[in-house]
Amino acid sequence: MARDLLAELERLRGKEPRRVVGLMSGTSVDGVSLALADIWGSYKGLRWRLLAYKTYPYPRELREEIFRLFSPQGSSSEAVCLMNFVLGEFYGAAVNRFLEETGYRGTVDLVASHGQTIWHIPAPRRVAGIETRATLQIGEPAVIAERTGLPVVADFRVRDVAAGGQGAPIIAYVDFVMFRSEERNVAVQNIGGIANVTYLPAGCEIDDVVAFDTGPGNMVIDGVVRRLTGGRLDYDVDGEMARRGRVHRGLLEWLLSHPYLDRRPPKTTGREEFGDHFVEEVLARARSLGLRPEDVVATVTEFTVESIARSYERFLGPVDLVVLGGGGAKNRYLVERLRERLGVEVRTHGDYGIPEQAKEPLGMAILGSESVMGVPNNVPGATGAVKRVVMGKFVP
Repeated sequence: MARDLLAELERLRGKEPRRVVGLMSGTSVDGVSLALADIWGSYKGLRWRLLAYKTYPYPRELREEIFRLFSPQGSSSEAVCLMNFVLGEFYGAAVNRFLEETGYRGTVDLVASHGQTIWHIPAPRRVAGIETRATLQIGEPAVIAERTGLPVVADFRVRDVAAGGQGAPIIAYVDFVMFRSEERNVAVQNIGGIANVTYLPAGCEIDDVVAFDTGPGNMVIDGVVRRLTGGRLDYDVDGEMARRGRVHRGLLEWLLSHPYLDRRPPKTTGREEFGDHFVEEVLARARSLGLRPEDVVATVTEFTVESIARSYERFLGPVDLVVLGGGGAKNRYLVERLRERLGVEVRTHGDYGIPEQAKEPLGMAILGSESVMGVPNNVPGATGAVKRVVMGKFVP
């Protein structure tokens, strides 16, 4: 029997805790990460308890098909249309498997899915006299709802874009409710495919929060490693290749001259600027300089470190503490270099009881909970939106 939209929203709003499954698939396209959490309250009074988390890797064939969508030359409208439903099926199956394996089937109230970003256009463009920004995440929520039998909140970014924002960084609101401090100036630094920071001045309110993409995180490092090892490695394990190499200052200075780094926040970036085409240009320059593979990896790793540090110096106030997350937090060499370069206390999400692979799907669960509660969950100081809005489309 079909659920009544208003009745379902009313039920969710009256329930505490709300038990929510969050799903996240990031720019690295490693797989879909899920987190199950109980959530009480909202805004600064929001409390959460993580119950379970897991990541299901994409099968190689599916991952390759997703990567094809990132190339306008190699993709098509038909491919995007089909993959929207394919990923909906994959995500729905992942939720069902997750709940079976963790023993929580029949206890969940809501699914909150980010989807897979296919393309992101943060700067305004004009088409047929109409100027707009745009973003596209796929993984059809109606399919997830059908396969799981649960209501779904999804497609969070588009409402912020409609309100004049860039739709990213989307996790800034979650950082605010998790890490805000009355005494310390906190920078929550995520290093995924793209690196982004949320700056929380001591005692801040939501309008004081600043967040933006600092530049590439693992995207360029991973792309270089894959090509230099002939696909034998997908990433630099523990940063060991970089540790054995030497940074080439000329190549590093060229990397740091990228115009994105000079743009003032709010700003976001992605594969459009630091994807395969950029990696190929880096490798071409490295070959012309006669660099060893280890030197190339060391240099692009330093590029990530330096782009983060310079962003702090140029665009943030004083920083007392950095809370580090994302796949880059597992790169020991990268973390060591970041500590040395920043000269402040650096902790990880794990120090706060948040396993690394759980942070982003937990964030989706929190955004989904706020969405059904009708609480604005974007951060205009991060995205550039003209007002606070409720992000997320509800499928009962």
